Amino acid sequence: MEKTYRFKLNGKWVEVSAPPAATLLETLRERLHLTGAKEGCARGDCGACTVIMDGRPIHSCLTIMEQVEGRDVRTVEGLSRNEELDPLQRAFVELGAVQCGYCTPGILMVSKALLEMNPHPGREDVVEALRGTLCRCTGYVKIIEAVLKASEEGG
Repeated sequence: MEKTYRFKLNGKWVEVSAPPAATLLETLRERLHLTGAKEGCARGDCGACTVIMDGRPIHSCLTIMEQVEGRDVRTVEGLSRNEELDPLQRAFVELGAVQCGYCTPGILMVSKALLEMNPHPGREDVVEALRGTLCRCTGYVKIIEAVLKASEEGG
């Protein structure tokens, strides 16, 4: 039996019906057609499904819809405004921190949450925040540089 859930998504209140055991990731992708968050491991190990809920990065593959009711959720689709990239997204593009792109939405959301909690992180802060993410293409150097650049630009 499905239940209707109401929560704020990228700044707007939404209602969506889903089974109580459905994950936020399934609901975002299959019912709300927001496909930025990806299923990588389905165990919370890779970070590809990361979104921000109430200001904190969470694994949407491990979050059931019952936990989302009334909360504030942001996905990678909510980063840009009026078709203008967020400074963090812009830094990733400018510094070539994006390769295959599969992990990028999750890494962007982890990084955005870090910058909102700590607008001027040091290199070690960025490395620590990224520990729960897995990128097999980059080696993280350009990702770390992009996050630090975005912090300088108010991202």
